[in-house]
Amino acid sequence: QVHLVEPGGGLVQAGGSLRLSCAASERTSSRYAMGWFRQAPGTERQFVASITYSGGFTYIGSSVRGRFTISRDNAKNTAYLQMNSLKPEDTAVYYCAAPLSDQITERPSDYAYWGQGTQVTVSS
Repeated sequence: QVHLVEPGGGLVQAGGSLRLSCAASERTSSRYAMGWFRQAPGTERQFVASITYSGGFTYIGSSVRGRFTISRDNAKNTAYLQMNSLKPEDTAVYYCAAPLSDQITERPSDYAYWGQGTQVTVSS
């Protein structure tokens, strides 16, 4: 069982930046990818970004491509989502998640472990 904790949300003005972190509770012997999703009220959970265990491959969702980047530090059991040029439409609860494999995937159903979510609000 892997527990994921995401401190670091908050309120930011449009055009600003914010970095989210996702800390895993323990190092596991399994090499798994990590992903970020977001969900605004009344909408479905949306894929944001994913990264393989080595960090060698990343995939960024089309709605944030060019503004957001994903990275990880396995020595710290932590993944990061750097969000730049934020827009009011980026306002959502952001979740980190881990699948049971080292595959990049956009499907929420492929992810076995989820953090509790952190609120990001972008004011205009």
